[in-house]
Amino acid sequence: MSKFDDIRPFDDHEVNDALLSISRHPMMKALMQFTFPDRDEQFWLDQFKEIHSIGDFQHSCISQTVRQIIKQSSEGLSTSGFDQLDKNTAYLYVSSHRDIVLDTCLLNLVLLDLGLIMTSSAIGDNLVQKKFLHILAKLNRNFLVQRGLPIREQLESSKVMSEYIYNLLNEENRSVWIAQREGRTKDGNDATQQGVLKMLAMAAGNQPLTDFFKTLKIVPLSISYEYDPTDVLKIPQLMAKSRNEVYVKNDNEDFTTMLSGVLGQKKHIHLHAGHVLDTEFDEIMSKFDNKNKQLQAIAQVIDDSIIRNYKLWPTNFIAYDLLHKTTQYSESYTENEKMLFERRMEMRIDISDEALKQSFLAMYANPVVNKLSISKVL
Repeated sequence: MSKFDDIRPFDDHEVNDALLSISRHPMMKALMQFTFPDRDEQFWLDQFKEIHSIGDFQHSCISQTVRQIIKQSSEGLSTSGFDQLDKNTAYLYVSSHRDIVLDTCLLNLVLLDLGLIMTSSAIGDNLVQKKFLHILAKLNRNFLVQRGLPIREQLESSKVMSEYIYNLLNEENRSVWIAQREGRTKDGNDATQQGVLKMLAMAAGNQPLTDFFKTLKIVPLSISYEYDPTDVLKIPQLMAKSRNEVYVKNDNEDFTTMLSGVLGQKKHIHLHAGHVLDTEFDEIMSKFDNKNKQLQAIAQVIDDSIIRNYKLWPTNFIAYDLLHKTTQYSESYTENEKMLFERRMEMRIDISDEALKQSFLAMYANPVVNKLSISKVL
């Protein structure tokens, strides 16, 4: 027994039995029919018998699933910044987070196609309560973030996860994806939670904090969807927050959100890999000797990179102009693009509810506001 057994993905020798155990599950059948629309069931059942590692499963099945998602629900995926990365080096991708499933799947498709080390990726155990989803997540090299634990158990769980991430990066030479915050960004404000950095730092031991963060080889990752396929699903939580109300999810909300993220229209998608953080930590060390101040500064460096490299689409500029009742960015979109955005908004929310409309527009406009805050020239 390893202390990581409760959170780790499958080891390769466990993969075939796990895959065959769900091979005839209705959800697996639906997934494979989507992935291989021109093949019959026997095709993938035969294929599954030959899969004996997570790498095999990702190469032969999941990568094809993601290609189908891109083909059917977007107008294309573009990337930048990945050419600076070394093919033999494991990196910690600290990422903006908009979609439960797709963010990490898109990154791994990019890494696969570029010959870079693919990631083991964090996922909340609350998202994989159903046995099928739990097995599928572990088959796709996800490790579990344990949610909803009592404080003492949460502390121990965070320590184990910190050690696991450090072990992946430095012992197994396996890249890691982790969101910059717990849960998805719902209002368009991408901000790194200090709690995520504190969790990572639990494995530092007696090392100076900034020296330890250097060893992680952090790559800030900016993920940008022209249309957020789950935008309307995020609104109720935003509205509850604006009214200082406690938001309670319904039983199937996470699953509905996953499906909407996968199948909903995204238009264009862009992933940018920021440069590997290194000398920034020397500057932080020279300025601050207090650990909390250092963590704040590290979070700010990650945020600045994610915001600066976030790809702005016409939808962002349209939302900014509509929200602020201006034509400041009218040269960044066409009248037709504006009409389509407004029509989409009218189909998804009641635009006569001004608070609802403002919340929807802010979700798309805030990346423009945030980029303006770190640079006067977009």
